[in-house]
Amino acid sequence: MPLAIFDHDGVLVDTLKLHQDAWVAMGRESGLPMTPEFILETFGMTNAMILRKVRGESLSDEEVLAYSDHKEQLYRDLARGTIVLMPGVRPFLDALTEAGVEMAIGSSGVRKNLELTVEECGLHGRFKAIVAGEDVTRGKPDPQVFLLAASRSGAKPEETVVFEDAPVGIRAAKAAGMLAVGVTSSHDADALQAAGADLIVADLSQCDVADLLARLSPAGRWDTPR
Repeated sequence: MPLAIFDHDGVLVDTLKLHQDAWVAMGRESGLPMTPEFILETFGMTNAMILRKVRGESLSDEEVLAYSDHKEQLYRDLARGTIVLMPGVRPFLDALTEAGVEMAIGSSGVRKNLELTVEECGLHGRFKAIVAGEDVTRGKPDPQVFLLAASRSGAKPEETVVFEDAPVGIRAAKAAGMLAVGVTSSHDADALQAAGADLIVADLSQCDVADLLARLSPAGRWDTPR
């Protein structure tokens, strides 16, 4: 059974600015040197990876959890009542359902953030599996998050397509042996192609379900990037 795995931030919902604002606010309160540019550079990594890039291994696990929890609460306060699906997402989800394709979310984000999107955007029951940052021990570009989403959905990696907006996510998808579609919402096409994207689109309205299924077939694996 084919499976489509969606990253959350920058693929389903446009949350980069919200995350940048939340990190900067948390950094201002905590004395950490957080900038919008740094958050763009590390977008797609787990909070622990981001925090340790700033403070190194001197941070205890307890400190990482406290910083992370505070930042994510700031994000949800900003996001609640404002997040909407990105252009083309809902019709594309409908088209995948019509074609019999299972769907999952595979994200470095915390579960409460993903649940907030599902609630506010009316996505209950759309995803066979939701894998969040708490479910993995290794962040992207490690493939663990996507392999776990496929396993929980009962799909094989070679039957799976991943939609990602960050180079680390593209590399994770390719390391998992999956078809990788790059969405240019937070990084440009050159960065996504350099990371190994098989297909690059501006948003999900540019994705054709029949084309993706053909690429996932044994004869079509993998086609030339467009």
